[in-house]
Amino acid sequence: MTRTFKEALLHRRSYYNIDDQVIVSPEKIKEIVETAVKHSPSAFNSQTARVVILLWEHHKKFWQIVKDTLLAKIWAERFADSEQRINASFLAGYGTLLFYEDQSIIRNLEENFPSFRDNFQTWSQQSSGIQQFVAWTMLEDAGLGASLQHYNPLIDQETAETWDINPDWKLLAQMPFWNPVATPWEKEFGPIEERVKLFA
Repeated sequence: MTRTFKEALLHRRSYYNIDDQVIVSPEKIKEIVETAVKHSPSAFNSQTARVVILLWEHHKKFWQIVKDTLLAKIWAERFADSEQRINASFLAGYGTLLFYEDQSIIRNLEENFPSFRDNFQTWSQQSSGIQQFVAWTMLEDAGLGASLQHYNPLIDQETAETWDINPDWKLLAQMPFWNPVATPWEKEFGPIEERVKLFA
């Protein structure tokens, strides 16, 4: 049964209890990402979004880069907790999306529309956030669980070198995904009346 948009929105969560059982084909994952990239809005229809899909060994290699980088940056005692979380909640899956924004397009916008120059980086991040949300919701609607991570900029250089990423692409977020094996804990919400005001 197909969910409505509202149902899909209410169902989207962060999943950390996972395994690497394949329940969605690589072709379907690519279709989801292409839909998110193509149809998410961007300032001036600039289409700055770029996504790299890492599956299987590429996914595992990416999270090994994260672990190696963290180990070199933090104390071994602190790394043990990070390694356990990465192994159980990210590496144990089978795919990761890397969300980038093309800085060459943003530079062109800054040059061609100087009145808005100070806004384009902000608008770029807003556009990427929308795209991440769309991909996340669609992945979950397909039966997968995902979460959003931010190990950049520590991992940027080695990631770019490993997968020959265009140097104009700026990494903003990582989204590991997988087969969920447990229901997330109940989400708590603050009073909505303190967060939304209506004047009619």
